[in-house]
Amino acid sequence: MERKLVCPGVGRLEIQEFEPPVLKPGQIRIQAEFGAAKHGTEMAFFKGYANERGPYDSARGIHLRDKPANPYPFALGNMVVGIVSEVGAGAEAFAIGDRVMAYSGFATSAVTDTKLCWRLPGHVSWQSAVCIDPADFALSALRDGHVRIGDAVAVFSLGAIGLQVVQMLKLAGAHPIIALDPIEQRRRIAREYGATLVIDPTTCDAGVEIRKATGGRGADVVIEYSGTRQAMQDALRGAAYGGTVVAGAFPPAYSAGLDFGAEAHVNLLNIVFSRACSDPNRDHPRWDNDRIYAACFDLICAGKIDGSKIVWPVVGFDELLTAYPEIAHHPESTMKLGVRY
Repeated sequence: MERKLVCPGVGRLEIQEFEPPVLKPGQIRIQAEFGAAKHGTEMAFFKGYANERGPYDSARGIHLRDKPANPYPFALGNMVVGIVSEVGAGAEAFAIGDRVMAYSGFATSAVTDTKLCWRLPGHVSWQSAVCIDPADFALSALRDGHVRIGDAVAVFSLGAIGLQVVQMLKLAGAHPIIALDPIEQRRRIAREYGATLVIDPTTCDAGVEIRKATGGRGADVVIEYSGTRQAMQDALRGAAYGGTVVAGAFPPAYSAGLDFGAEAHVNLLNIVFSRACSDPNRDHPRWDNDRIYAACFDLICAGKIDGSKIVWPVVGFDELLTAYPEIAHHPESTMKLGVRY
């Protein structure tokens, strides 16, 4: 029997045993070595706030508020790095013994379609590998914000996605790169990854500080990944006239008081929602989620974006029952929770 971590209900955790499924055509089996969580999305279900919207009707493009949402048991964890232990029919591009990364919850083994599986070169660390997601969302945010060389860009929230955004902004030639987060260690890492200026937004008027750092103009693009009302308000205050605010987070409902009648209204701001996996892409048919993945994989393999400072702490599988709730209750103690099987 194999084991996996699941959320059977709001705020609850269980390690469950499961029988490894038989492979279907096009699938491979992976013996897990390392894994990582995806904090923002998983918290929406671990905390339960995503359920309040009702189930999403993809045919009509709307949440059904009159129907209950029940996503449980919800598999926790997002990415796995491991060794191929079995290859199904039609998946012969992979071989037993290959080192790969793929989408998977926290489980001692995983079965996956080869479409969302990548063979890893030996020089790529597992920490960088599991950061292909969030790298895909970071790249999507830059593209949706139309970031160009020389643009002043501010990034709110220096979690895993935000720190990937900072690295990509440096590659894209943005200047200055202004990184904002209340957690000191995250600001330090952002500086190491290329941020020009780091700010604790809880100790100042962040919008004013962004304008000070840009000669009074404000940021050409503000990328907001905290999902809080205050950060969104600060983003609107810090964006330049005619600038763009990229809303990339998967947040709960904003609290009362978000003001669209102030800077957003007067300064003719553009608010763009960004989600890499919502296809068709804005640049369809040239770009889709698969191309975003491919671009991020190339950046990882070339060493141009890094996850070594992002994945921490790293715990054993059985420690997840105590380590995982820290994401929800003590975010300052964890960046992107990793697991060593």
